[in-house]
Amino acid sequence: MSSPNPSRARISIIGAGPGGLTCARILQQHGITVTVHDRDAGPDSRDQGGTLDLHADNGQIALRAAGLLDEFFALARPEGQEMRRIDPTGAVMSRQVPAPDEMFKPEIDRGLLRGMLLDSLAPGTVRWGRALEHVSGPAEGPRRLHFADGTIVETDLVVGADGAFSRVRPAVSPATPQYSGVSFQEAWFDDVDNRHPEIAELVGQGGAHAADGDRGMFAQRNGGNHIRVYLMQRVPADWIRASGLTPQDTDGVRALLLERFAHWSPLMRRMITDNDGPYVSRPILALPVPHTWEHNPTVTLLGDAAHLMPPLGVGVNLAMLDAADLALALADAVTIDDAIHVYEKAMLPRSTGTAQILEGGAEHLLTTEMPESS
Repeated sequence: MSSPNPSRARISIIGAGPGGLTCARILQQHGITVTVHDRDAGPDSRDQGGTLDLHADNGQIALRAAGLLDEFFALARPEGQEMRRIDPTGAVMSRQVPAPDEMFKPEIDRGLLRGMLLDSLAPGTVRWGRALEHVSGPAEGPRRLHFADGTIVETDLVVGADGAFSRVRPAVSPATPQYSGVSFQEAWFDDVDNRHPEIAELVGQGGAHAADGDRGMFAQRNGGNHIRVYLMQRVPADWIRASGLTPQDTDGVRALLLERFAHWSPLMRRMITDNDGPYVSRPILALPVPHTWEHNPTVTLLGDAAHLMPPLGVGVNLAMLDAADLALALADAVTIDDAIHVYEKAMLPRSTGTAQILEGGAEHLLTTEMPESS
């Protein structure tokens, strides 16, 4: 089968995260039909996670290409660029406060960003409740998408924008994410100015990082008067179950955390004792470095599906830049195959270089240096 022109091709994006939706938006701006498939039952079926900082030299470039930069600035929180370094006693060691007109990397909640992107798409672009199981068909196409509900969709291009545990990745690469040795327990604090004023005062309007070399805390102000705290440790991947607990045993996990942070101050330990609701376990995973694959004329990857890295402020930005590069390559190319060549020629060296810099970077989160926000 000869590779079709993108304007006549059936293009399927797997994953309705920021990368997948940005790619779809730019394709539609160029008159190219695209369908996005996502495993979620709907746009509001689960919590979308914390806050993101979109950088002027990557994430914002993608939004400009999507025609959404002004909408982003209207929703973003420039004050969220404030960063504090705190020691385990709760003393503020340093503070970086953005200038009033600073817009290099303003924060936006993931849910707001996703909503903005979804609203920008033609109705019916996203097919919800489509959990991909695997991709079949010859490398030259057409490809077949096999979904958990029994649906099979034939397509000319599969774009894997489906994250760390991508079901598209096996079509081009055998690589799987590996545990970094560092794990997070995420804790939520709601209505912080009223219910948790001391924590709100400590964290400020942006992020605050504290560490002692073996463990750390990173707290981030989110929109809507919320704060998320990430309790970070160097532990085995199964450390909770090895202690005879399950991740759902909030009281038991809290007791373990209090033991491990026993020498931290009472104020800092309130980020363990005062959270609203259960913890969420988030082991930090990464793909091998470098992660590359043989060119395939009908399948490619973007974002975490292509280059999962430690959460040091680059993930969503690279995903959105990937998305813009791929969409623009498709808009300019004669064939799908040509577009993938152009896209991967730019994306793979860029992601490899960044991944090499950040390799082992999860350990950096436990040092006393200030991490980038993610």
